[in-house]
Amino acid sequence: ARMRVAVVGAGVGGLTATKCCLDEGLEPTCFEQSHDIGGVWRYTEHVEPGRASLYPSVISNTSKEMSAFSDFPYPEDFPVFLPNARLLDYLRRYAEHFSLREHIQFGTAVVSIRKRPDFATTGQWDVVTEVDKKQTSHIFDAVMVCSGSSYEPCLPLHCFPGIERFQGQHFHSRQYKHPDVFQGKRVLIVGMGNSGVDIAVEASRVAAKVTISTSRGSWLLSRVFHRGYPWDMVFNTRLMSLIRNSLPGPLCWGLVNRTVNQWFNHENYGLQPENRYLPVLNDDLPSYILTGRITIKPGVKEFKENSVVFHNCPQEEPIDIVVFCTGYDVSFPFLEEAVVKVENKHASLYKYVFPTHLEQPTLAVLGLIKPLGAIMPVMEMQARWVTRVFKGKESKCELSSVPKCSSGWTHLVPSMYFLKTDCLVYMDELASFIGAKPSVLGLLCRDPQLAFTIFFGPCSPYQYRLGGPGHWEGARRAILTQWDRTLKPTRTRVPTSKSSFCPSLLTVVGFLLLLAALVFGFL
Repeated sequence: ARMRVAVVGAGVGGLTATKCCLDEGLEPTCFEQSHDIGGVWRYTEHVEPGRASLYPSVISNTSKEMSAFSDFPYPEDFPVFLPNARLLDYLRRYAEHFSLREHIQFGTAVVSIRKRPDFATTGQWDVVTEVDKKQTSHIFDAVMVCSGSSYEPCLPLHCFPGIERFQGQHFHSRQYKHPDVFQGKRVLIVGMGNSGVDIAVEASRVAAKVTISTSRGSWLLSRVFHRGYPWDMVFNTRLMSLIRNSLPGPLCWGLVNRTVNQWFNHENYGLQPENRYLPVLNDDLPSYILTGRITIKPGVKEFKENSVVFHNCPQEEPIDIVVFCTGYDVSFPFLEEAVVKVENKHASLYKYVFPTHLEQPTLAVLGLIKPLGAIMPVMEMQARWVTRVFKGKESKCELSSVPKCSSGWTHLVPSMYFLKTDCLVYMDELASFIGAKPSVLGLLCRDPQLAFTIFFGPCSPYQYRLGGPGHWEGARRAILTQWDRTLKPTRTRVPTSKSSFCPSLLTVVGFLLLLAALVFGFL
């Protein structure tokens, strides 16, 4: 009999998990509590319990070529960065193309997942689901948790003295939908993640005044990067990864500091970060600061009836509305606390996926990371690895050592920070587990054009379909035509005379580094 796998959630992670189960000959059943696929990318006017909430203006922070599933490129006419409705359209096409809907049970909430009495030998789970207040019990051989972590708001009001006497309105960013609520108001945004900056920019178009309070600052990146190309297609290349990971920490930090400050000097705008946090993506904030629409302030010291006092700022700032953009807590209410141990917002997971203390590696958590790059291909790679692990000895991917692994093999996954490892390095590591990591040196001998494109160009997900399990015949073509699909929606007017091509200094340096890497055996 085929191994039965329960998949929790039909968002990005649940869809690719279901597809990877089918690829490996497993029998998936995906439970989705709402009545449609899409997860966080499906907009609803009202906030739904247990689901991530989206505001209608959300646009993807990563480009379509870097965000694609590895065997399913976006249509060439799709914009480079996708409004949430277009991304949902892509997910619907993916589900239809691979016939995933027939494996999804909609309107079905997962109530509990418990180890069976014989778990130590079978690795099986009791899964209880609920439909229209009627509960049903199932037995599954394995479980993939793909429910996300952006639906349990972290709202530490006790950290903000005086908030109880504040007479204005305050709410968590999860509740935000439209900027109308800010019309003519003095608005304070607490926190400077992607949502905080997005909401501040939207609010500033209708509000009387907008202030962002941040105790730590942040790097700011624009979607439009070097020479107008998408930021992640320039930043996430094997060449850039080699440079970043070859330099000592302080030197690498200095390089990043210099790169991000080429757009504008963060210190002059009150944004210079005090630590190495995940950058924020926004195209408008610097100009809105310049034009006085948005002001950056330090952390909140205390609230008063109709105002706020910031650290190191003696004067009070009058405010009407406070939006707490303070992130989310990691929460799995259907799991026993002992299964995925969450302490101080950290979950102990092997390779950010497997609980380290289970006798059998038959439960995996997908997507509990925040890489500096696209989450979709990362979750897909996790799912490809996990389904191979579930198959056990057949795929030579057993994790019998996981329960006994040393603390050095364990990753503490914070809910509000990001993957400490370079995204490309992490993807390569998981790909190597299943034999899907591309060999630049091997390709250089057989297919030099492809090898150079892989090393110097964007590390797009298609690279992980060139060989090994899940090999896709269209991978090579997808890689060599990725820039065509990127430029197609923007090159809507082609001038009669074209500019001549001149290789950049970075390309020349990269070529020399590639030669050095080949000589010294780094690849």
